[in-house]
Amino acid sequence: MGAKTGLLMYADGDIPGLLRRVGSADRDRTAAMMRRLYLGWEIEECEGSTLWDGVYPPKGTVYAASWPGVEVIGDQGVMIDLPSQLPGRLVAASAGRRLVLHAMHSVVDWLAFAVWEDGRLVRSLSLSPDSGVVENIGEPLPFELPYWAGNRPAGIVPWPDEDEEPYPLPFHPLELGEDALRALCGFILEGRPEPDDVDADAIELHGFHTRDPHGPDLAKRQAELRVAVDAMAPPRVCTLGTDGSLIERNDL
Repeated sequence: MGAKTGLLMYADGDIPGLLRRVGSADRDRTAAMMRRLYLGWEIEECEGSTLWDGVYPPKGTVYAASWPGVEVIGDQGVMIDLPSQLPGRLVAASAGRRLVLHAMHSVVDWLAFAVWEDGRLVRSLSLSPDSGVVENIGEPLPFELPYWAGNRPAGIVPWPDEDEEPYPLPFHPLELGEDALRALCGFILEGRPEPDDVDADAIELHGFHTRDPHGPDLAKRQAELRVAVDAMAPPRVCTLGTDGSLIERNDL
């Protein structure tokens, strides 16, 4: 699994049903939504993407679209450990509507999602194998129930030079993440598509470069990241053995 998301959706009703009926999003309407949600930020239009590709844009870029009844925002900035702490300006924009947050990162098997109804948080879940359950607010939604009931176990993940150990969580967050994405937003990124899934690759999003004038400088963050990457040890390359275990290669 390699899916990553940083996604917000606002809607006047069922998001999957609304997305199945959308056409091209008006650029001016979308730009007005961006100015409203990112009040006081520097915003500059750039090349867009699609809903399938645009759910995890580069830092400093937002992919978005606004139609009557439903709005979509792809932004790494909404990938927060505690969905209940989503900035107030973004929650306030959901007055009278449903708001869905979906955030997922495959590198660390982290998933977070949340649902607000008319500005009231009704469900929030955030978990990863390293941190466990970080946030669990409200009653599980129907698509979650098989996971909590033990019907979707994660199994065992073998690593080189280590004993096989059960996965630290009762289920794999990314598997639940795909089911959450389908149930709440109407599509998936990985797995077998279903006939009534939203065609996310056909939904175009407009692109915007954004900068919070009160936030950290992007160039400085990128320079710090390069220093950290340069200090990392060489990567370990593994192949899959005949018994399903991972074998480290030393011939590269």
